[in-house]
Amino acid sequence: MKLWICGRVALLACVLFLPLAAEARYFPSAETMASLLQKRVDNGQAVGIVLGVLEADGSTTVVAAGDAGPGAKALDERSVFEIGSVTKVFTGTLLAEMVRQEKVSLSDPVSRYLPNVAASQSGQAFNITALLSVGGEITLLDLATHHSGLPYSPGNLRPADLSNIYADYSTADMTAFLAVHGLQKQLGVGYEYSNLGVGLLGQVLASVHVSSYEVALREAVFEPLGMDMTGIELNSDMRVWMAQGHNMYGDVVHLVDAPAIPGAGALRSNVRDMLRFLAANVGEPTTPLQQAMRSAQVPQRMIDSNTSIGLVWRIRKTKAANIVTHGGFTLGFRSFVAFDPVQRIGVVVLGNSAQSVDDIGWHLMDSDIPLSPPRAIVKRTEIAVPTDVLRSYVGEYTFDGSSSAITVIKVTLEAGVLFGQPAGQIKYPLYAETASRFFTKAIDAWVTFQRSDDGSVDSLMLSVNGQRLSGKRVR
Repeated sequence: MKLWICGRVALLACVLFLPLAAEARYFPSAETMASLLQKRVDNGQAVGIVLGVLEADGSTTVVAAGDAGPGAKALDERSVFEIGSVTKVFTGTLLAEMVRQEKVSLSDPVSRYLPNVAASQSGQAFNITALLSVGGEITLLDLATHHSGLPYSPGNLRPADLSNIYADYSTADMTAFLAVHGLQKQLGVGYEYSNLGVGLLGQVLASVHVSSYEVALREAVFEPLGMDMTGIELNSDMRVWMAQGHNMYGDVVHLVDAPAIPGAGALRSNVRDMLRFLAANVGEPTTPLQQAMRSAQVPQRMIDSNTSIGLVWRIRKTKAANIVTHGGFTLGFRSFVAFDPVQRIGVVVLGNSAQSVDDIGWHLMDSDIPLSPPRAIVKRTEIAVPTDVLRSYVGEYTFDGSSSAITVIKVTLEAGVLFGQPAGQIKYPLYAETASRFFTKAIDAWVTFQRSDDGSVDSLMLSVNGQRLSGKRVR
């Protein structure tokens, strides 16, 4: 395994940040952090990880451990990763900047912009009457705070390739779904995380900018901050430094595409650029863009008793501070960013496998938050199960009272393949490990179907990312 350290001595060669003053160091030494990453790799919890921290004096430290993947350059601060839903905070930042420029307002109804999105992106007409809502029209603020009532993913998402689920989903598909679904905001709907909602917000902002989402971000954010290794399309340097993504079993997977909703999770970046972004988010603002970035951090609504949400950014109250944060994942990468705007410190963790790195970032920001215990992924072997047994599992299962985002799973049998579909999400094929226990290959999850005394299937046990939930069959 390779381990790489870029410490304070070599700071200028690493990220080109000038220290502001000699202050006490908040984060552990480079050697300690590198050891933490190496243990994660050695335990089989990661393929490769690059970690960067921002100190209060503006200095940074970057460490890396593990493997970038077959044919990729060895990991360091230039290595490029998919950042998944961390993309969303850039969408929120773009919204804040366009509000500052008075191009849009947070209270603007989405219906004002949807015809332009449909026309400019897909060439299709849009039925404006479908945007009328019972509870008041959805606004840009609703999209940015996940209060739109739109589902996690569009209901007409039918991916041909489950390893790249949005690749063949077009803006025409999205507008067609919205025309049928409507932007109906049910009374009493609170926080409901929605890739579709923030993806739609990105399309709206791009239409106002009269460009693509990527071009709008490049002009408003990337170029002013010197983020030349961040984008959707890989430029020549990004291509050279692109790491290989790995699924939870360690197999190489290809990069994801999301042409219809790039603002939800299509960006690629590296630790060097992400540290620049965090540095611009802390301390006293010195530019109009930085003023807009501060406004994106202002809490707008509550998620729970300890967590509020700004313009996409989540603000979590801990014993020591209010930490601004977001995480992301794709099928081959994980990402986590967090910062304390008062103490002017921050952390970026990027991994090139599907296993979470969030706990590393949280632990470094607040040592009272423990690291997750080692949990290596077991590679499972698929067996054949008779069709009549598979058919007995078909139905709908509810998770009443669960604290998980999953409330319902629908199980179907299609062309001899069993599928499980959480409400508002895509269908995942279920592969039999035993006659009653099934696993997925896309995420770290398995289900065990359970039978009552009379032999009928009445429930299932779901394990997802180490959390176990019991679901009752209702139909």
